[in-house]
Amino acid sequence: MEKASKSVDTKESKKGYQTIDEYILLFPPNVQEILINIKNLIREEAPDATEKISYQMPTFVLYSNLVHFAAYTNHIGLYPTPSGMETFQKELSIYKSGKGSVQFPLDKPIPYDLIREIVKFRVKENIEKHSNKKK
Repeated sequence: MEKASKSVDTKESKKGYQTIDEYILLFPPNVQEILINIKNLIREEAPDATEKISYQMPTFVLYSNLVHFAAYTNHIGLYPTPSGMETFQKELSIYKSGKGSVQFPLDKPIPYDLIREIVKFRVKENIEKHSNKKK
């Protein structure tokens, strides 16, 4: 499998993208396909979310940050906040992870169904938080 390079680490490429689509184009075709699939499934589950680049990563926002994702040399990083990680702790236990992030190796199938469930959870959580603030 062709490996993605973290192209965004260079000064030139950091200035080279301002949208998620531009970010995706920085990577080899096989990684672009994964990133497009992730972007599309987030869009399906969060049609009202806005897209932006935050922390130099593709980010979806629904009242507040919903989820970030990024490509690296050997994995795709997903950043669903600590609550997203805690809620799906069992399902994510087979992956390398941190407090608010998980790494999906590029040499293994990407768990799109799990990512979809995490995004659904985060959408519900953000909507509830926003509703509670309005009360």
